[in-house]
Amino acid sequence: MTDTQGIFKRLKEDHDHHRRLLDQMADTSGETEKRKELLETFTKEVKSHAAAEEQALYSTMLRKPPTTDETRHSVAEHHELNEALNDLAATDMSSSAWMAKFKQLDHDYRHHINEEEEDHFPDFEKHLNEDDIAHMQEVFDRRKKEEKAEAEVTPESMDEAKE
Repeated sequence: MTDTQGIFKRLKEDHDHHRRLLDQMADTSGETEKRKELLETFTKEVKSHAAAEEQALYSTMLRKPPTTDETRHSVAEHHELNEALNDLAATDMSSSAWMAKFKQLDHDYRHHINEEEEDHFPDFEKHLNEDDIAHMQEVFDRRKKEEKAEAEVTPESMDEAKE
């Protein structure tokens, strides 16, 4: 059995950090510096994590036919979450719409990472070899750092924010 604990532990550490950021954002109200900073931090963390995860884990899993559907599902959710983050950033933070959108994002993101951790990661482990693991660990850490340096909060324009 291949030791996959390293890469999956690293991904889960990020997820746990994201959960803490969501908890902190849920405790904010109005258009405050704290809410702005938390949203920026969360957005950069999630966007860089998703990009690195796609380049390390999901590019590897696409080459494993039994995991193709799960992989495509997760990548599609990454794109939906990215759109939700952009929409949230375009919404007036002092409005009730912001909190409603945040709560939906919180729900969707927690569902996504729980599904990865509970369903996908254990299934993926069965299909990985030593070379896959070494590749994924190296690529994830390198790409996360590079992606985070480039990540931006990219709101849709206010007039394009979804109702």
